Amino acid sequence: MRRHAGYFLLLVMLGAGWGLTQPLTKIAVSTGYQPLGLMFWQLTITGVVLLAMSAFKGLRLPLGWPYLWRYMLIAMVGTVIPNGLSYAAARHLPSGFLSIVISLMPMFSLPLALAMGLERLSIWRVLGVICGAVAIVMLTGPSANLPDREAVIWVLILTISPFMYALEGSWVSRFGILDLAPEQLLLGASLFGMAVVAPVALLSGQWIAPTMPLGGPEYALIASAIIHALMYTAYVWLVGRAGSVFASQVSYLVTGFGVFWAILLLGESYAGWVWGAIAVMMLGLFLVRPRLGP
Repeated sequence: MRRHAGYFLLLVMLGAGWGLTQPLTKIAVSTGYQPLGLMFWQLTITGVVLLAMSAFKGLRLPLGWPYLWRYMLIAMVGTVIPNGLSYAAARHLPSGFLSIVISLMPMFSLPLALAMGLERLSIWRVLGVICGAVAIVMLTGPSANLPDREAVIWVLILTISPFMYALEGSWVSRFGILDLAPEQLLLGASLFGMAVVAPVALLSGQWIAPTMPLGGPEYALIASAIIHALMYTAYVWLVGRAGSVFASQVSYLVTGFGVFWAILLLGESYAGWVWGAIAVMMLGLFLVRPRLGP
């Protein structure tokens, strides 16, 4: 019983931590920093944290093609594309919207898992996916009180991010990560991502040259990168101890905490239509949750 209580406490901490990264992202873009520059430094800071964790455990980064193409895929599908879109969208959308849209990931996971033969069709899960689509329609309607109609486009663009995360998760479930520890996989992905993003950021004029003293946006970026590295590692640990069914419930908490942090830290407020979209999204998450047992 005590161990189960510890797992639940860790699940809450994961939801609070990942939910906090959304308002931190909003703060990071508040002074006009561009997505590629922010992403490079996020990858760098995350890589430093993961390198320290790997060194503490005595883990070396294995090379060779079977490992390298896993680093590349996780870097692009799990970080560069979705995080770049999140940074871009954060300049146009309230922070709470980022948390709500990102929670679409389980609903994208279902059709991907069906296509890969990892799941069987269920009417309840199909209804869950439909709930996700309804929630997006509610978020993009005029009653949602978005800042402008351009923001509607960014809500739709942002849906690519949870699709990428779902694709990453389905791919890992289908093909595995060989003998890599989570720290090794993410460290390799961070290094590859840095190598890809750095020249593009420089050539596009989005490079961010560090200056002292650091301000709020810089500290927000640092905090977000550190939190992400720690939360992801803890999440993989929890999956190994408590199972994926239990750990997947973090989706509920990330959305709830993300909206809570946005209200508390950024003073955001939402129309009743948005709260309705959150309720529909939560229902959809409940319907698409993993089955208990085979």
